[in-house]
Amino acid sequence: MNKIFGLIFLLLFLITLKQSIASGQNYNVYSPESYSVSALQPKERIVFIVDFSNSMTEKIDGKRKIDIAISTLEKILPQLPKDVYVGFRAYGHRSGMTYFDSCKASSLINPPSLNNSRVIQSSMYKLSPQGSTPITYSLKQSVRKDFGTFIGKKRIILLSDGGENCDESPCDYILELVKQRDDFRIDVIAFDINDKEAHNQLKCVALATSGKFYSANTAAELLDSFQDSLNIEKEVQGMIIR
Repeated sequence: MNKIFGLIFLLLFLITLKQSIASGQNYNVYSPESYSVSALQPKERIVFIVDFSNSMTEKIDGKRKIDIAISTLEKILPQLPKDVYVGFRAYGHRSGMTYFDSCKASSLINPPSLNNSRVIQSSMYKLSPQGSTPITYSLKQSVRKDFGTFIGKKRIILLSDGGENCDESPCDYILELVKQRDDFRIDVIAFDINDKEAHNQLKCVALATSGKFYSANTAAELLDSFQDSLNIEKEVQGMIIR
């Protein structure tokens, strides 16, 4: 008897549902097409790795390269979206007592966090260029440690005015890295580099991770490189000619 009542109830429900659909009544039904996961996807996190090696004391148009780099980042950082996590790592900011110490001079000065622009700017002014160029060690440290347990897309923006002079080739390291993981993109800005081998190593780092490679030889080109890497609209000044 209970089975009969159950069948009757199910039949009545189906008849009612069919009539409702025919009459145009709407129901909120979940479907994969109507469900958006964009709000659940974590945003990309960014770490700037900046060269503070001794060669950054060299001058371009009468101004030290490190001062050009810092002033350029001062313009760039405030333009980043407020909801982007940004961090800052420096290398070459210590000379060390031995060659080994100098080649380990790479530090995460400011971990990625929100509204970090002013803190990073302040940190940069406290450092001075004086050491070697441990690019590969810096990349290894950044990949392993800088992003913590974050599982989304990670981006490194590397600024260097020279090639590796401590460790293995950064190109060799990155080519091995991309065989194991694909959650890193590295944009590289080669700043006033005339050495072909160094240039090629850095270009390899960018291209192997589907990143962008820039060669900047002036302050204006450095600014353009950062703006393009971060998709920041450039200020356009016009003149009306009568």
